[in-house]
Amino acid sequence: MNTSPAGSVAVIDIGSNSIKILVAARDAKNTLHAVHYRTIDARISAGISRTEPRLSEDGMARGLEAISSLIADASMHGAGRIILVATSAVRDARNGADFITRVHAATGHSIRLLSGNEEANLIGRGLTCDPALADLRDFYVFDLGGGSLECLAYRDRRITQAVSLPLGCVRLTEKYIADPTASFTTAHANAIAAHVRELIQQAGFSFSLPNTATAIGTGGTVTSVRTIQAARSGRPLIETPTRLSVATLRSLLSELGELPLAARQHIAGLPPARADVFPTALATVITLAEIGRFNAFENSLYNLRWGLVAEALDPAKA
Repeated sequence: MNTSPAGSVAVIDIGSNSIKILVAARDAKNTLHAVHYRTIDARISAGISRTEPRLSEDGMARGLEAISSLIADASMHGAGRIILVATSAVRDARNGADFITRVHAATGHSIRLLSGNEEANLIGRGLTCDPALADLRDFYVFDLGGGSLECLAYRDRRITQAVSLPLGCVRLTEKYIADPTASFTTAHANAIAAHVRELIQQAGFSFSLPNTATAIGTGGTVTSVRTIQAARSGRPLIETPTRLSVATLRSLLSELGELPLAARQHIAGLPPARADVFPTALATVITLAEIGRFNAFENSLYNLRWGLVAEALDPAKA
């Protein structure tokens, strides 16, 4: 049934680990609000760490099936416009253009392939739509996906730095974890931390904001930590504190890292499809905290999709 207001837009984000939809619209006060959202764990990025990464036939088939399902969602919820975007996995794959062509042939929809810079800036734009963060002036934003890590710095709510780095959790798991079904060791964590430090230094990303600046975590990793906390407290995600201490992240990595994959897949709140890459993701986020000397991350659910919705429904372009 169509329950969407006029002028709603659907954004389908084709990520390395998952493919997601957000249908959103502006209300009478011109504020953006969600009408519908859903995530499908398709993992199209298998093999992304190779010297010449390619999307596999199975990965492309899973991706196309997920995209078709989410396009049906968009139609069911009355979206007046459907926007498809792809990020690191398709951007880096040698056959990414072939996948884009297949999607267009099967669905009639074109895919906008975002550059790393576009992705980082649109994540920033989405983050500033979060009403809970309206009073923040100086802050960092870190969005960790399967293929890449976006790092942004805001001073007085203006972007001063934005970089996209090949530090996604699928990519690093393939690179450093020979057997993802086994436990995650200190040696794994140290190797990942060294690589993260090296690439951030090479990119020239500077942690130079005032000590009072807030570190904001978006994307599946920090949100999954919060979802696990919600499951353990018996509360819905929306009622779970958004502040996640680095001590909590370290404790969770210590707990889950000792477990084999089969046991991790039964952790309440952790999507089973993310269980193999989750320890790598935690180690990456903890390393960011160590570099920036953060004690906690503030979790926001406003991300790339919100940035694309804000761009599409910008009143100035109406």
